[in-house]
Amino acid sequence: MPDDENKPEDDKPAEPPPGDDKAEEGDKFRPEAIAARVEGLGEEDAIDRLAREEEQKLLERRKGKKGKKGLEAAASKRLAKIGEIKVKRPSAVADGIASEADPLLERTAKATQWIKEHRQTFGALVAIGVLGAGGFLGWTYWQTKHEADASAVLAQAIADEHGHISDKEEDEDDTSKPAGLYPTFKSVADRRAAALAKYKDVESKYAGTGAAILARLSEAGLLLDQNDAKGAIAAYEDVKASPLAMADAQVRGRAIEGIGFAHEMLAQSDAAAPGARDKHLDDALAAFKQLELIDLKGFKELGQYHEARVMQAKGDNAKAIELLKEVHTAVSSPGETHPFPYLEFVAEDRLRQLDPTALPPKAPKTRPGGPPGGGGDMPDMNDPRIQDLIRQLQQQQQQGGGAPPPPPPGPPQ
Repeated sequence: MPDDENKPEDDKPAEPPPGDDKAEEGDKFRPEAIAARVEGLGEEDAIDRLAREEEQKLLERRKGKKGKKGLEAAASKRLAKIGEIKVKRPSAVADGIASEADPLLERTAKATQWIKEHRQTFGALVAIGVLGAGGFLGWTYWQTKHEADASAVLAQAIADEHGHISDKEEDEDDTSKPAGLYPTFKSVADRRAAALAKYKDVESKYAGTGAAILARLSEAGLLLDQNDAKGAIAAYEDVKASPLAMADAQVRGRAIEGIGFAHEMLAQSDAAAPGARDKHLDDALAAFKQLELIDLKGFKELGQYHEARVMQAKGDNAKAIELLKEVHTAVSSPGETHPFPYLEFVAEDRLRQLDPTALPPKAPKTRPGGPPGGGGDMPDMNDPRIQDLIRQLQQQQQQGGGAPPPPPPGPPQ
């Protein structure tokens, strides 16, 4: 009997109990089992060696005997770093937008931060702003009401200046007649005194307003009307130097024209004094030259006409005729309207007076009929141009300047 048959059965490898497949499969992957298979197969080739190394790595990972390696270790480190980074989440729109993208947002954010840090200072500034706005609105309201009250008193003064003259007693209980726009006075002196009192009231109570300046201008005209030339010059000079005259060429022109009229009046009143007449006429001429330079339509011709009157008073008729021709040409151009329409008539009348040959004969507009015993026609006094001429000349004569209205021509001989 061979020797192997005489070996005891205990030397044989133990067989796993039947039915224990999991245990048998687990033993296949044990290193001892793998090494035994390798020894049983002989020398391993390259494929077997790679398989063995991978199995060894897998076994080490499972047992956790060594740390992570390769890509797994690198990925784990990156994940760990990402987890350590603190992410700042935007708390407002300004935090989510770069300041360089919109400077307005940056300034708004800074202002908001400053307000949070200086609450008391900001509150004080807001209070000051509110008080300032309230003060401005209050001052504007007061100024508006102040000017409105001044205008109301000025309107009453103007109504007095244009009031009616009547010596009849008015019945206050008579309601059959509507209240007139203008009051009634017994004399011109009473009317003038009432208007002057109201003009001075406007000037004293509402000094600095436009109504006060216009009241001073109207006062100057009334002073001139009562032959107070020096008082009128002082009033006109005040108006000329006022802010309203600087801004309004019409007001400035009226003041300068009034100064010229006042000097003409002084030339008549001071005629007895040696050299006074010529001095006042020169002052009037200088004023009218300023009037000619006002940059407003019509004032050039108006100034030239007044210059012609002064030159005639000084005895220089040639210069007066030259100026009157310029005025007549300018104001009588067909199709042109002029702000001072009466200049056409007064310039033509004065020019015919100085030089009858300067203009061709011009027949006046007439209406049929005439005075009893007359043999011709007479001017139509209802002609609007003649009515306007008379009105303008009367106003000019009340202010102390201009030529008297020419008498209507009589019936032809």
